[in-house]
Amino acid sequence: MAGHKKRKRAKNEERPTIHPRNKYSQNPPNFAFLASLYPSFHSFVFYSRDGRPRIDWTDFNATRELTRVLLLHDIGLNWWIPDGQLCPTVPNRSNYIHWIEDLLLSDIIPKIDTNADNVRGFDIGTGANCIYPLLGAALMGWSFVGSDVTDVALEWAERNIKDNPHISQLIEIRKVESGDNTLLVEHRQNGQSGSGESNLDVTDCASSEGKPLPSSSLNDADTNKSYYGPPILLGVVRDDEKFDFCMCNPPFFETMEEAGLNPKTSCGGTSEEMVCPGGEKAFISRIIEDSRILKQTFRWYTTMVGRKSNLKFLISKLREVGVSIVKTTEFVQGQTCRWGLAWSFVPSVRKTISANVVKNSNPSFMIEGLQRQYSAIDVLQSVESFFCRSGASCNLNASSFTVDITASHDHCNAILKNGEQHCDRAAGCEDVQDSYISSSCLSLPINNQCFRISVFQQIPGTLLVKGSQKHGNSQDSGAFSLILQRLEEDLKHKFCRENRKV
Repeated sequence: MAGHKKRKRAKNEERPTIHPRNKYSQNPPNFAFLASLYPSFHSFVFYSRDGRPRIDWTDFNATRELTRVLLLHDIGLNWWIPDGQLCPTVPNRSNYIHWIEDLLLSDIIPKIDTNADNVRGFDIGTGANCIYPLLGAALMGWSFVGSDVTDVALEWAERNIKDNPHISQLIEIRKVESGDNTLLVEHRQNGQSGSGESNLDVTDCASSEGKPLPSSSLNDADTNKSYYGPPILLGVVRDDEKFDFCMCNPPFFETMEEAGLNPKTSCGGTSEEMVCPGGEKAFISRIIEDSRILKQTFRWYTTMVGRKSNLKFLISKLREVGVSIVKTTEFVQGQTCRWGLAWSFVPSVRKTISANVVKNSNPSFMIEGLQRQYSAIDVLQSVESFFCRSGASCNLNASSFTVDITASHDHCNAILKNGEQHCDRAAGCEDVQDSYISSSCLSLPINNQCFRISVFQQIPGTLLVKGSQKHGNSQDSGAFSLILQRLEEDLKHKFCRENRKV
Protein backbone atom coordinates (compact mmCIF):
# COMPACT_ATOMS: atom_id res chain seq x y z
CA MET A 1 0.00 0.00 0.00
CA ALA A 2 2.84 2.37 0.87
CA GLY A 3 4.48 1.67 -2.47
CA HIS A 4 1.20 2.38 -4.24
CA LYS A 5 0.88 5.76 -2.50
CA LYS A 6 4.46 6.59 -3.37
CA ARG A 7 3.90 5.83 -7.02
CA LYS A 8 0.73 7.93 -6.97
CA ARG A 9 2.58 10.92 -5.55
CA ALA A 10 5.31 10.59 -8.13
CA LYS A 11 2.72 10.54 -10.88
CA ASN A 12 1.13 13.69 -9.56
CA GLU A 13 4.50 15.43 -9.42
CA GLU A 14 5.04 14.75 -13.13
CA ARG A 15 1.70 16.29 -14.03
CA PRO A 16 2.03 18.95 -16.76
CA THR A 17 1.62 22.57 -15.76
CA ILE A 18 0.21 25.66 -17.42
CA HIS A 19 2.07 26.75 -20.57
CA PRO A 20 5.25 28.65 -19.59
CA ARG A 21 4.41 31.60 -21.87
CA ASN A 22 0.88 31.84 -20.53
CA LYS A 23 0.42 35.18 -18.76
CA TYR A 24 -0.87 33.33 -15.71
CA SER A 25 1.87 30.70 -15.44
CA GLN A 26 3.78 32.70 -12.82
CA ASN A 27 1.04 35.12 -11.76
CA PRO A 28 -2.40 33.52 -11.39
CA PRO A 29 -5.39 35.87 -11.25
CA ASN A 30 -5.48 37.87 -8.01
CA PHE A 31 -9.15 37.92 -7.05
CA ALA A 32 -8.68 40.41 -4.22
CA PHE A 33 -6.83 42.87 -6.43
CA LEU A 34 -9.36 42.55 -9.24
CA ALA A 35 -12.23 43.02 -6.77
CA SER A 36 -10.66 46.25 -5.55
CA LEU A 37 -10.57 47.60 -9.11
CA TYR A 38 -13.88 46.29 -10.45
CA PRO A 39 -16.93 46.75 -8.17
CA SER A 40 -18.99 44.49 -10.44
CA PHE A 41 -16.61 41.63 -9.59
CA HIS A 42 -16.30 42.50 -5.90
CA SER A 43 -19.72 41.09 -5.03
CA PHE A 44 -18.70 37.62 -6.26
CA VAL A 45 -15.53 37.37 -4.15
CA PHE A 46 -15.50 35.86 -0.67
CA TYR A 47 -12.77 34.70 1.69
CA SER A 48 -12.23 31.12 2.80
CA ARG A 49 -11.11 30.07 6.29
CA ASP A 50 -7.46 30.27 5.25
CA GLY A 51 -7.96 33.89 4.24
CA ARG A 52 -7.75 33.31 0.50
CA PRO A 53 -10.11 35.18 -1.85
CA ARG A 54 -12.32 32.83 -3.87
CA ILE A 55 -15.36 32.77 -6.11
CA ASP A 56 -18.18 30.26 -6.39
CA TRP A 57 -17.33 28.26 -9.51
CA THR A 58 -20.88 26.87 -9.62
CA ASP A 59 -22.24 30.41 -10.14
CA PHE A 60 -22.38 31.20 -13.89
CA ASN A 61 -22.57 34.95 -13.18
CA ALA A 62 -19.37 34.77 -11.14
CA THR A 63 -17.40 32.86 -13.78
CA ARG A 64 -18.68 35.17 -16.54
CA GLU A 65 -17.69 38.30 -14.60
CA LEU A 66 -14.24 36.83 -13.89
CA THR A 67 -13.72 36.18 -17.60
CA ARG A 68 -14.88 39.71 -18.42
CA VAL A 69 -12.51 41.46 -15.99
CA LEU A 70 -9.53 39.24 -16.91
CA LEU A 71 -9.99 40.00 -20.62
CA LEU A 72 -10.38 43.71 -19.88
CA HIS A 73 -7.65 44.11 -17.26
CA ASP A 74 -4.95 41.80 -18.66
CA ILE A 75 -5.55 41.87 -22.42
CA GLY A 76 -7.51 45.07 -23.02
CA LEU A 77 -10.55 43.36 -24.55
CA ASN A 78 -14.20 44.34 -24.10
CA TRP A 79 -16.32 41.21 -23.85
CA TRP A 80 -19.72 39.86 -22.83
CA ILE A 81 -22.05 36.92 -23.48
CA PRO A 82 -25.76 36.46 -22.72
CA ASP A 83 -27.03 34.05 -20.09
CA GLY A 84 -26.67 30.37 -20.89
CA GLN A 85 -23.88 30.65 -23.46
CA LEU A 86 -20.59 28.80 -22.91
CA CYS A 87 -18.29 30.87 -20.69
CA PRO A 88 -14.58 30.23 -21.37
CA THR A 89 -11.79 30.39 -18.80
CA VAL A 90 -9.05 32.74 -19.99
CA PRO A 91 -5.96 30.83 -18.70
CA ASN A 92 -7.12 27.55 -20.23
CA ARG A 93 -7.96 29.06 -23.61
CA SER A 94 -4.64 30.93 -23.62
CA ASN A 95 -2.85 27.59 -23.25
CA TYR A 96 -4.32 26.44 -26.57
CA ILE A 97 -3.26 29.66 -28.31
CA HIS A 98 0.32 29.31 -27.06
CA TRP A 99 0.47 25.66 -28.13
CA ILE A 100 -0.51 26.63 -31.67
CA GLU A 101 2.18 29.29 -31.49
CA ASP A 102 4.65 26.50 -30.62
CA LEU A 103 3.52 24.46 -33.62
CA LEU A 104 3.90 27.40 -35.98
CA LEU A 105 7.35 28.25 -34.60
CA SER A 106 8.63 24.68 -34.60
CA ASP A 107 9.47 24.48 -38.33
CA ILE A 108 8.57 20.78 -38.23
CA ILE A 109 6.76 21.41 -41.50
CA PRO A 110 7.39 24.23 -44.00
CA LYS A 111 5.28 27.36 -43.99
CA ILE A 112 2.45 27.81 -46.50
CA ASP A 113 3.08 31.55 -46.74
CA THR A 114 6.62 32.91 -46.66
CA ASN A 115 5.33 36.02 -44.88
CA ALA A 116 5.74 34.90 -41.25
CA ASP A 117 3.73 37.89 -40.01
CA ASN A 118 0.62 36.85 -41.91
CA VAL A 119 -0.73 33.99 -39.77
CA ARG A 120 -4.32 33.00 -40.54
CA GLY A 121 -6.44 30.72 -38.37
CA PHE A 122 -9.89 29.12 -38.55
CA ASP A 123 -11.95 28.66 -35.38
CA ILE A 124 -14.51 25.86 -35.71
CA GLY A 125 -17.62 26.79 -33.71
CA THR A 126 -16.40 30.10 -32.37
CA GLY A 127 -19.49 30.58 -30.18
CA ALA A 128 -20.96 33.76 -28.76
CA ASN A 129 -17.77 34.18 -26.71
CA CYS A 130 -15.49 34.24 -29.82
CA ILE A 131 -12.66 33.67 -27.38
CA TYR A 132 -10.01 32.12 -29.66
CA PRO A 133 -10.14 34.78 -32.40
CA LEU A 134 -10.14 37.53 -29.76
CA LEU A 135 -7.14 36.07 -27.92
CA GLY A 136 -5.25 35.15 -31.08
CA ALA A 137 -5.72 38.59 -32.60
CA ALA A 138 -4.95 40.50 -29.38
CA LEU A 139 -1.99 38.41 -28.17
CA MET A 140 -0.45 37.32 -31.49
CA GLY A 141 -1.79 39.62 -34.19
CA TRP A 142 -3.23 36.63 -36.08
CA SER A 143 -6.20 36.95 -38.43
CA PHE A 144 -9.16 34.60 -38.04
CA VAL A 145 -12.27 33.20 -39.61
CA GLY A 146 -14.69 32.07 -36.91
CA SER A 147 -17.61 29.85 -37.91
CA ASP A 148 -20.88 29.06 -36.17
CA VAL A 149 -24.41 27.95 -36.92
CA THR A 150 -26.76 29.59 -34.37
CA ASP A 151 -28.08 33.12 -34.68
CA VAL A 152 -27.26 34.02 -31.06
CA ALA A 153 -23.64 32.86 -31.45
CA LEU A 154 -23.20 34.81 -34.68
CA GLU A 155 -24.80 37.95 -33.22
CA TRP A 156 -22.75 38.04 -30.03
CA ALA A 157 -19.49 37.06 -31.73
CA GLU A 158 -19.98 40.05 -34.05
CA ARG A 159 -20.76 42.28 -31.05
CA ASN A 160 -17.59 41.23 -29.25
CA ILE A 161 -15.55 41.95 -32.37
CA LYS A 162 -17.13 45.40 -32.93
CA ASP A 163 -16.52 46.28 -29.27
CA ASN A 164 -12.78 45.87 -29.93
CA PRO A 165 -12.10 48.09 -32.96
CA HIS A 166 -8.32 47.76 -32.60
CA ILE A 167 -8.53 44.11 -33.76
CA SER A 168 -11.89 44.02 -35.56
CA GLN A 169 -10.28 44.04 -39.01
CA LEU A 170 -8.50 40.78 -38.19
CA ILE A 171 -11.62 38.68 -37.53
CA GLU A 172 -14.36 37.47 -39.88
CA ILE A 173 -17.44 35.64 -38.60
CA ARG A 174 -18.86 33.12 -41.09
CA LYS A 175 -22.33 31.61 -40.91
CA VAL A 176 -22.56 27.84 -41.34
CA GLU A 177 -25.72 26.76 -43.08
CA SER A 178 -27.48 24.15 -40.97
CA GLY A 179 -27.92 20.72 -42.50
CA ASP A 180 -26.20 17.38 -42.88
CA ASN A 181 -22.86 17.47 -44.65
CA THR A 182 -22.54 13.68 -44.88
CA LEU A 183 -23.55 13.69 -48.54
CA LEU A 184 -21.04 16.46 -49.26
CA VAL A 185 -18.21 14.43 -47.72
CA GLU A 186 -19.20 11.29 -49.59
CA HIS A 187 -19.47 13.22 -52.87
CA ARG A 188 -16.02 14.78 -52.46
CA GLN A 189 -14.51 11.41 -51.49
CA ASN A 190 -16.03 9.67 -54.51
CA GLY A 191 -14.87 12.45 -56.77
CA GLN A 192 -11.24 12.04 -55.78
CA SER A 193 -8.86 10.06 -57.96
CA GLY A 194 -7.20 7.30 -56.04
CA SER A 195 -7.76 6.25 -52.48
CA GLY A 196 -6.30 9.32 -50.83
CA GLU A 197 -3.72 7.17 -49.07
CA SER A 198 -0.20 8.41 -48.41
CA ASN A 199 3.12 6.67 -48.06
CA LEU A 200 4.32 9.23 -45.50
CA ASP A 201 5.04 7.89 -42.04
CA VAL A 202 3.26 9.23 -38.97
CA THR A 203 5.77 10.52 -36.44
CA ASP A 204 5.60 11.77 -32.86
CA CYS A 205 2.35 9.96 -32.05
CA ALA A 206 1.23 10.03 -28.45
CA SER A 207 0.59 6.30 -28.34
CA SER A 208 3.27 4.44 -30.24
CA GLU A 209 2.08 1.09 -29.00
CA GLY A 210 -1.44 1.57 -30.34
CA LYS A 211 -2.18 -0.59 -33.36
CA PRO A 212 -3.99 1.02 -36.32
CA LEU A 213 -7.61 0.10 -36.77
CA PRO A 214 -8.62 -1.82 -39.89
CA SER A 215 -8.50 0.39 -42.99
CA SER A 216 -12.25 0.20 -43.44
CA SER A 217 -13.05 1.61 -40.01
CA LEU A 218 -13.50 5.18 -41.24
CA ASN A 219 -16.57 4.10 -43.17
CA ASP A 220 -17.74 1.32 -40.86
CA ALA A 221 -18.17 3.26 -37.62
CA ASP A 222 -21.31 2.45 -35.68
CA THR A 223 -24.26 4.45 -36.99
CA ASN A 224 -25.02 5.97 -33.60
CA LYS A 225 -21.39 7.13 -33.28
CA SER A 226 -21.22 8.86 -36.69
CA TYR A 227 -21.53 12.61 -37.06
CA TYR A 228 -24.70 13.92 -38.71
CA GLY A 229 -24.99 17.68 -38.51
CA PRO A 230 -23.98 21.03 -40.00
CA PRO A 231 -20.80 21.25 -42.08
CA ILE A 232 -17.59 21.63 -40.11
CA LEU A 233 -14.84 22.43 -42.62
CA LEU A 234 -16.09 21.12 -45.96
CA GLY A 235 -18.77 23.49 -47.20
CA VAL A 236 -17.50 26.30 -44.96
CA VAL A 237 -13.91 26.77 -46.15
CA ARG A 238 -13.86 28.35 -49.60
CA ASP A 239 -12.04 26.77 -52.52
CA ASP A 240 -9.36 29.43 -52.86
CA GLU A 241 -8.56 29.76 -49.14
CA LYS A 242 -5.40 28.75 -47.28
CA PHE A 243 -4.93 28.72 -43.51
CA ASP A 244 -2.00 28.16 -41.19
CA PHE A 245 -4.18 26.28 -38.71
CA CYS A 246 -7.67 25.45 -37.54
CA MET A 247 -8.67 25.04 -33.91
CA CYS A 248 -11.73 23.70 -32.18
CA ASN A 249 -13.31 23.35 -28.76
CA PRO A 250 -15.64 20.51 -29.82
CA PRO A 251 -18.92 19.40 -28.25
CA PHE A 252 -17.49 16.98 -25.70
CA PHE A 253 -20.74 15.23 -24.76
CA GLU A 254 -23.50 13.07 -26.24
CA THR A 255 -26.29 14.45 -24.00
CA MET A 256 -26.90 17.52 -21.86
CA GLU A 257 -27.32 15.21 -18.87
CA GLU A 258 -23.76 13.99 -19.38
CA ALA A 259 -22.56 17.59 -19.74
CA GLY A 260 -24.02 18.47 -16.34
CA LEU A 261 -22.34 15.68 -14.39
CA ASN A 262 -19.64 17.97 -12.90
CA PRO A 263 -21.33 19.76 -9.97
CA LYS A 264 -18.22 21.80 -9.13
CA THR A 265 -18.35 24.17 -12.09
CA SER A 266 -20.91 26.17 -14.01
CA CYS A 267 -19.60 27.52 -17.29
CA GLY A 268 -22.95 27.51 -19.07
CA GLY A 269 -23.23 26.20 -22.59
CA THR A 270 -26.08 25.48 -24.99
CA SER A 271 -26.81 22.08 -26.50
CA GLU A 272 -25.30 23.26 -29.80
CA GLU A 273 -22.04 24.07 -27.99
CA MET A 274 -21.87 21.08 -25.66
CA VAL A 275 -23.56 18.13 -27.37
CA CYS A 276 -23.63 16.18 -30.61
CA PRO A 277 -24.57 12.55 -31.37
CA GLY A 278 -21.49 10.47 -30.71
CA GLY A 279 -19.89 13.26 -28.67
CA GLU A 280 -16.40 14.55 -29.31
CA LYS A 281 -15.26 11.27 -30.85
CA ALA A 282 -17.78 11.57 -33.70
CA PHE A 283 -17.25 15.34 -34.13
CA ILE A 284 -13.45 15.12 -34.30
CA SER A 285 -13.68 12.07 -36.57
CA ARG A 286 -15.59 14.26 -39.02
CA ILE A 287 -12.87 16.92 -38.81
CA ILE A 288 -10.36 14.19 -39.68
CA GLU A 289 -12.50 13.08 -42.64
CA ASP A 290 -12.79 16.68 -43.84
CA SER A 291 -9.03 17.13 -43.48
CA ARG A 292 -8.39 14.06 -45.62
CA ILE A 293 -10.12 15.89 -48.49
CA LEU A 294 -8.86 19.42 -47.78
CA LYS A 295 -5.28 18.15 -47.22
CA GLN A 296 -2.87 21.10 -47.37
CA THR A 297 -5.56 23.77 -47.25
CA PHE A 298 -4.43 23.96 -43.61
CA ARG A 299 -0.84 23.74 -42.48
CA TRP A 300 -1.99 22.35 -39.12
CA TYR A 301 -5.32 20.83 -38.13
CA THR A 302 -5.85 21.00 -34.37
CA THR A 303 -8.58 20.29 -31.85
CA MET A 304 -9.07 20.07 -28.13
CA VAL A 305 -9.97 16.64 -26.72
CA GLY A 306 -11.89 16.26 -23.45
CA ARG A 307 -11.20 12.58 -22.78
CA LYS A 308 -7.75 11.07 -22.89
CA SER A 309 -9.32 7.69 -23.69
CA ASN A 310 -10.36 9.07 -27.09
CA LEU A 311 -6.82 9.99 -28.14
CA LYS A 312 -5.77 6.46 -29.09
CA PHE A 313 -8.87 6.01 -31.26
CA LEU A 314 -8.40 9.38 -32.99
CA ILE A 315 -4.69 8.83 -33.62
CA SER A 316 -5.53 5.50 -35.23
CA LYS A 317 -7.90 7.33 -37.57
CA LEU A 318 -5.16 9.80 -38.43
CA ARG A 319 -2.82 6.93 -39.32
CA GLU A 320 -5.44 5.61 -41.70
CA VAL A 321 -5.83 8.84 -43.66
CA GLY A 322 -2.08 9.18 -44.24
CA VAL A 323 -1.11 12.28 -42.28
CA SER A 324 2.57 13.23 -42.22
CA ILE A 325 2.80 14.09 -38.53
CA VAL A 326 0.77 13.96 -35.31
CA LYS A 327 1.38 16.02 -32.16
CA THR A 328 -0.36 15.93 -28.79
CA THR A 329 -0.19 17.98 -25.62
CA GLU A 330 -2.00 18.38 -22.32
CA PHE A 331 -3.67 21.61 -21.21
CA VAL A 332 -3.77 22.07 -17.45
CA GLN A 333 -5.63 24.68 -15.44
CA GLY A 334 -6.02 23.88 -11.76
CA GLN A 335 -7.60 20.45 -11.58
CA THR A 336 -8.99 20.59 -15.13
CA CYS A 337 -7.19 18.73 -17.91
CA ARG A 338 -7.83 18.81 -21.62
CA TRP A 339 -5.70 17.40 -24.41
CA GLY A 340 -4.62 18.94 -27.68
CA LEU A 341 -4.39 16.94 -30.92
CA ALA A 342 -2.67 18.32 -34.04
CA TRP A 343 -1.91 16.79 -37.41
CA SER A 344 -0.74 17.82 -40.86
CA PHE A 345 -0.58 16.54 -44.43
CA VAL A 346 2.37 18.81 -45.23
CA PRO A 347 5.53 16.67 -45.60
CA SER A 348 7.73 17.12 -42.55
CA VAL A 349 11.19 18.60 -42.99
CA ARG A 350 14.45 17.20 -41.62
CA LYS A 351 14.81 18.17 -37.98
CA THR A 352 18.60 18.60 -38.03
CA ILE A 353 19.98 21.92 -39.22
CA SER A 354 21.11 21.72 -42.82
CA ALA A 355 23.63 23.84 -44.68
CA ASN A 356 21.06 26.22 -46.17
CA VAL A 357 20.02 27.35 -42.68
CA VAL A 358 23.21 29.38 -42.30
CA LYS A 359 21.36 32.29 -43.91
CA ASN A 360 18.54 32.11 -41.38
CA SER A 361 18.81 34.74 -38.64
CA ASN A 362 16.35 32.81 -36.43
CA PRO A 363 17.49 29.17 -36.50
CA SER A 364 15.90 26.57 -34.25
CA PHE A 365 16.15 22.90 -33.40
CA MET A 366 14.19 20.27 -31.52
CA ILE A 367 15.37 18.32 -28.48
CA GLU A 368 13.41 15.08 -28.53
CA GLY A 369 13.68 12.14 -26.15
CA LEU A 370 14.39 14.40 -23.17
CA GLN A 371 15.16 12.26 -20.14
CA ARG A 372 12.40 12.26 -17.53
CA GLN A 373 14.50 13.83 -14.76
CA TYR A 374 15.16 16.94 -16.85
CA SER A 375 12.87 19.87 -17.62
CA ALA A 376 12.95 23.03 -19.72
CA ILE A 377 14.63 24.97 -16.92
CA ASP A 378 17.51 22.45 -16.83
CA VAL A 379 18.03 22.94 -20.55
CA LEU A 380 17.83 26.72 -20.12
CA GLN A 381 20.51 26.64 -17.42
CA SER A 382 22.68 24.47 -19.64
CA VAL A 383 22.32 27.04 -22.43
CA GLU A 384 23.60 29.71 -20.04
CA SER A 385 26.51 27.50 -19.00
CA PHE A 386 27.39 26.74 -22.63
CA PHE A 387 27.95 30.41 -23.44
CA CYS A 388 29.46 31.37 -20.08
CA ARG A 389 32.24 28.79 -20.63
CA SER A 390 33.50 30.87 -23.55
CA GLY A 391 33.40 34.08 -21.48
CA ALA A 392 30.27 35.54 -23.06
CA SER A 393 27.92 37.67 -20.94
CA CYS A 394 24.61 35.94 -20.16
CA ASN A 395 21.34 37.01 -18.56
CA LEU A 396 18.92 34.15 -17.78
CA ASN A 397 15.21 34.96 -17.36
CA ALA A 398 13.44 31.95 -15.83
CA SER A 399 9.95 33.45 -16.20
CA SER A 400 10.20 33.91 -19.97
CA PHE A 401 12.52 30.90 -20.50
CA THR A 402 15.12 32.98 -22.34
CA VAL A 403 18.85 33.68 -22.12
CA ASP A 404 20.20 36.96 -23.54
CA ILE A 405 23.82 36.67 -24.68
CA THR A 406 26.46 39.24 -25.63
CA ALA A 407 29.52 37.65 -27.27
CA SER A 408 32.66 39.21 -28.73
CA HIS A 409 34.71 37.96 -31.70
CA ASP A 410 36.95 35.99 -29.31
CA HIS A 411 33.95 34.49 -27.51
CA CYS A 412 32.42 33.30 -30.81
CA ASN A 413 35.74 31.81 -31.88
CA ALA A 414 36.05 29.96 -28.57
CA ILE A 415 32.52 28.54 -28.90
CA LEU A 416 33.20 27.20 -32.38
CA LYS A 417 36.59 25.73 -31.48
CA ASN A 418 35.15 24.00 -28.40
CA GLY A 419 32.38 22.61 -30.57
CA GLU A 420 34.82 21.17 -33.10
CA GLN A 421 36.80 19.48 -30.33
CA HIS A 422 33.64 18.06 -28.82
CA CYS A 423 32.46 16.77 -32.20
CA ASP A 424 35.71 14.89 -32.64
CA ARG A 425 35.12 13.15 -29.29
CA ALA A 426 31.38 12.48 -29.45
CA ALA A 427 30.24 9.46 -31.40
CA GLY A 428 26.74 10.90 -31.67
CA CYS A 429 27.91 13.74 -33.94
CA GLU A 430 28.37 11.56 -37.00
CA ASP A 431 24.73 11.70 -38.07
CA VAL A 432 24.63 15.49 -38.19
CA GLN A 433 28.23 16.36 -38.95
CA ASP A 434 27.65 16.40 -42.71
CA SER A 435 25.34 19.38 -42.27
CA TYR A 436 27.92 21.51 -40.48
CA ILE A 437 29.86 24.19 -42.26
CA SER A 438 33.43 24.59 -41.10
CA SER A 439 34.07 27.75 -39.10
CA SER A 440 37.07 28.45 -41.31
CA CYS A 441 34.63 29.10 -44.20
CA LEU A 442 32.90 31.87 -42.27
CA SER A 443 33.91 35.40 -41.45
CA LEU A 444 33.42 35.71 -37.71
CA PRO A 445 31.82 38.95 -36.52
CA ILE A 446 34.12 41.78 -35.54
CA ASN A 447 31.57 43.58 -33.37
CA ASN A 448 29.82 42.17 -30.33
CA GLN A 449 26.99 39.78 -31.10
CA CYS A 450 23.74 40.21 -29.14
CA PHE A 451 21.20 37.42 -29.41
CA ARG A 452 18.58 35.52 -27.45
CA ILE A 453 18.03 31.80 -26.94
CA SER A 454 14.45 30.75 -26.07
CA VAL A 455 13.29 27.34 -24.86
CA PHE A 456 9.71 26.27 -25.59
CA GLN A 457 7.89 23.21 -24.28
CA GLN A 458 6.31 21.22 -27.11
CA ILE A 459 5.01 17.96 -25.69
CA PRO A 460 6.39 15.98 -22.73
CA GLY A 461 9.93 14.96 -23.64
CA THR A 462 10.23 17.44 -26.53
CA LEU A 463 11.56 21.01 -26.46
CA LEU A 464 12.05 23.67 -29.12
CA VAL A 465 15.22 25.76 -28.80
CA LYS A 466 15.09 28.94 -30.91
CA GLY A 467 17.73 31.60 -31.49
CA SER A 468 17.07 35.18 -32.52
CA GLN A 469 19.54 37.93 -33.35
CA LYS A 470 19.02 41.50 -32.32
CA HIS A 471 18.68 44.13 -35.03
CA GLY A 472 21.99 45.01 -36.69
CA ASN A 473 23.52 41.52 -36.42
CA SER A 474 21.65 39.84 -39.29
CA GLN A 475 24.65 40.11 -41.62
CA ASP A 476 26.44 37.63 -39.35
CA SER A 477 23.64 35.03 -39.52
CA GLY A 478 26.02 32.40 -40.95
CA ALA A 479 28.24 32.44 -37.86
CA PHE A 480 25.20 32.64 -35.62
CA SER A 481 23.65 29.53 -37.20
CA LEU A 482 26.89 27.64 -36.75
CA ILE A 483 27.00 28.65 -33.07
CA LEU A 484 23.45 27.33 -32.71
CA GLN A 485 24.54 24.06 -34.30
CA ARG A 486 27.28 23.73 -31.67
CA LEU A 487 24.70 24.44 -28.97
CA GLU A 488 22.38 21.80 -30.44
CA GLU A 489 25.16 19.23 -30.35
CA ASP A 490 26.01 20.08 -26.74
CA LEU A 491 22.42 19.95 -25.47
CA LYS A 492 21.52 16.72 -27.25
CA HIS A 493 24.63 15.05 -25.89
CA LYS A 494 23.62 16.03 -22.34
CA PHE A 495 19.86 15.53 -22.37
CA CYS A 496 18.70 13.13 -25.08
CA ARG A 497 18.23 9.47 -24.19
CA GLU A 498 19.76 8.02 -27.33
CA ASN A 499 22.93 10.09 -26.94
CA ARG A 500 23.31 9.25 -23.25
CA LYS A 501 23.37 5.56 -24.10
CA VAL A 502 26.37 5.99 -26.40
